[in-house]
Amino acid sequence: MKVAIVHDWITCPGGAEKVVQAMLEVFPDAHLYTAIYNEKTMGGYFGDTPIYASYLNNMPFAKTKHSMYLKLMPRAFESFNLSGYDVVISSSTSCAKGVLTDVDTLHICYCNTPMRYAWDMYFDYTEGKNAFVRWLIHRMMHKIRIWDAISSDRVDYFIANSKNVARRVEKHYRRHSHVIYPSVDSHIGVNQPTVRGDYYFVLSRLVAYKRIDLAVEAFNKLGKRLIIAGDGPELKNLQKMAKSNIEFVGHISDEEKAGYFRCCRGFIFPGEEDFGITPVEAQSYGKPVIAYGKGGALETVIGNTTGVFFYEQTAEALKKAVEKAEKMEFDEDMIRRNSMRFDKSVFKRQLYEFVMDKYKEFNS
Repeated sequence: MKVAIVHDWITCPGGAEKVVQAMLEVFPDAHLYTAIYNEKTMGGYFGDTPIYASYLNNMPFAKTKHSMYLKLMPRAFESFNLSGYDVVISSSTSCAKGVLTDVDTLHICYCNTPMRYAWDMYFDYTEGKNAFVRWLIHRMMHKIRIWDAISSDRVDYFIANSKNVARRVEKHYRRHSHVIYPSVDSHIGVNQPTVRGDYYFVLSRLVAYKRIDLAVEAFNKLGKRLIIAGDGPELKNLQKMAKSNIEFVGHISDEEKAGYFRCCRGFIFPGEEDFGITPVEAQSYGKPVIAYGKGGALETVIGNTTGVFFYEQTAEALKKAVEKAEKMEFDEDMIRRNSMRFDKSVFKRQLYEFVMDKYKEFNS
């Protein structure tokens, strides 16, 4: 069975890229296609897998500012010749699902989300922009939405990464999807010795929609120690806001990540995510998660058992949730067991069974 995996862009490591890694463990002979590939930052990340990038890879600044080329991405994905493959699995947050496949090729889309900036978070992304920029975005996104909806018909079967995303697939594409939760390395944390340290932990890309500003504001008021790992365009703004009890440690290695998880008091997750891998990682170390009670966190965190929810996305609500967590006794073993529901081994088994079942059905 000849398999191709199509991913939106390969420019920096993240949760979606970890899922692609796991897909390649299930189908180790697969070829990988993407709109843009930054070999400097991602070289070797997928081992010896052949990687084919589109013509956008040669455009100025494409490897560092891929969002500049969103308007051109539909054509970039349609330019791939995938004839000869038995199965195409598109890993899509943006345009990857729009590839063209012939009548003899099974196309399964693993949907991390229908593109946020076109649908659910469109007005969030345009907020604060001047009138001319909003007009340009509106003009472009109107066309992108039409293409996105039409191209969903090219997919034979959808897999959603959560029930949360399955509802969006139903809403925007009018398609049913099968839920397979993303691959998480829960098995790494469950057997690690831990201590309850004096700090709370955040691990995130520092972009506006992650709402790390709420964590900074809340811990400014709490006066408790907070360590924030990650990098992104919001770093300088967050550093200006933060008091001396908040520490920024930038990009960290897997070993450093494990160390921070092992010794934190709890994990802070103030944004709304489609799924959210980091809260599951935190739970694998037996650490409670203080999370905004919306989106994927509702599927991975058990309220008042493996963490605490706050339901208003404000610094004050987060502050109260941390204070509540401080007074609670959490069962570390229960938290670890909950994380194992999302372990990579579960993802790999479910993906393999789904693909093989649909492949047989497709060819019957």
